Amino acid sequence: MRDLLDDIERWNAAGRNVMVARVVNVEGSGPRLAGAAMAVNETGEVSGSVSGGCIEGAVVTEALRLLPTGSRRLVSFGHSDDEAFAVGLTCGGTIQLFIEPFTGFEPLVDALRREEPVALATIVDGPGIGAKMIVRSGAARHGTLGDPDLDRVVGRDAAAELAAATSAIRHYGPHGEAREDAVTVFIESFAAPPRMVIFGAVDFTAALARAAKLLGYRVTVCDARETFATRQRFPMADEVVVDWPQRFLERIGAALGPRDAVCVLTHDHKFDVPAIRAALATDVGYIGAMGSRRTHAERLARLREVGVDEVALERVMAPIGLDIGARTPEETAISICAEIIRLRSGRSGCSLRDTDGAIH
Repeated sequence: MRDLLDDIERWNAAGRNVMVARVVNVEGSGPRLAGAAMAVNETGEVSGSVSGGCIEGAVVTEALRLLPTGSRRLVSFGHSDDEAFAVGLTCGGTIQLFIEPFTGFEPLVDALRREEPVALATIVDGPGIGAKMIVRSGAARHGTLGDPDLDRVVGRDAAAELAAATSAIRHYGPHGEAREDAVTVFIESFAAPPRMVIFGAVDFTAALARAAKLLGYRVTVCDARETFATRQRFPMADEVVVDWPQRFLERIGAALGPRDAVCVLTHDHKFDVPAIRAALATDVGYIGAMGSRRTHAERLARLREVGVDEVALERVMAPIGLDIGARTPEETAISICAEIIRLRSGRSGCSLRDTDGAIH
């Protein structure tokens, strides 16, 4: 949804009505996750994608059919039953989409523009279809799903999804009862973007910062050398900080979590040993350090000397990145980002050709 806002606002400013289709559930293998969205205006212009091309044409057709009346509908693609479209997914899975007019999203848009973590709960099937409620961590709910008990239960579940940065479809009774399916609610989380902290204003840093931005990270470049850590050298970063790594992590370390990454590219012991030691004291999900095997062996010895134990050292991915033969800064950036994704997903990192089972 974030990526659609500029186009939707431009269309609205031109007086065009807009429909939005969101993936709310995926069964089996599917090309996009829950939350993937596509917008269609009344002239047939399209923004976004819900399947990578398999069913986009059918979604546009259905959105334009519903647009004149402002109707809402939960539809399926991939089944062969009577409720599903004839067109299907080539990957063999099934996805459900909720197609509706782009109305009632104003509180969500405001929160996203402020980069505020927020969850949106929408009734996608059952009484009150289309009703929305905004849930923020530690703040009052905005909107209603039509019943105070349903609001309370969904608000609790939405807060949990937001904390985990996940989205899900859930079923309730009319008053929020568990193990009933009178009301189907899609809870979509818009968590704060994950952070990548890159220590070392070196030639590889710019390439990694660009790759990380493509993946949706908020990127910080940090180096104690003021001459190198400049906005002119790293315009793609969200912030450039002149400070010692350990001191910077003392300030922000408590906010780092499993979705975040720390990449130490200095391969200079006076910078990277304090940086790694400080990163290990946080809950950050990925810690990678650049350097040769010999450099890393020396680095490990220094880390042991300052009291870092073997269990903690297992968290350090070094030499950094997957073994794909990367040579250039750009290839190295891809290698690092691929390793971050592999670690987060728990997958093997092998070629898909050499694996079995679902690829999604």
